[in-house]
Amino acid sequence: MAHPKPRKWVPKHPEKYVGNLHNIIARSSWEVKFLNYCDNHPEILKYASEELVIPYFSPVDQRWHRYYVDFVMLVRTKSGEIKRFAVEVKPFAQTQMPTLQPKNSKQRMRLINEISTYAVNQAKWKAAQDFCGKKDMEFVVITEKELYK
Repeated sequence: MAHPKPRKWVPKHPEKYVGNLHNIIARSSWEVKFLNYCDNHPEILKYASEELVIPYFSPVDQRWHRYYVDFVMLVRTKSGEIKRFAVEVKPFAQTQMPTLQPKNSKQRMRLINEISTYAVNQAKWKAAQDFCGKKDMEFVVITEKELYK
């Protein structure tokens, strides 16, 4: 799968953004959609993109890496409570264990890549859940199913 070209994004409400206003990078159209949502939603008080870094151990290469969580947000809930969230935006397919039944070497390689991606994502998300649990934050993964409701 080809990776989309990252592009700079500029908020309409810069007072809500926490971080470098001149270097906000959206790595997909879904991230652009989520950034616009954060920027325009009145109950999202503050937000940032790739400002939270969490170490995680990769089961694929057996090494430590740095996970840059897509977004962090400070949100006022309907009850008036202020909550902090760490948010990852991913395709739904990457949140599920691959089930492809390979029929040839190309499909076998695709399956190996999908399993590796799934395993790394699971390691990242476990590290994020552990981190957020200690910091009074909630970690959520948002897919196209939530973005396009």
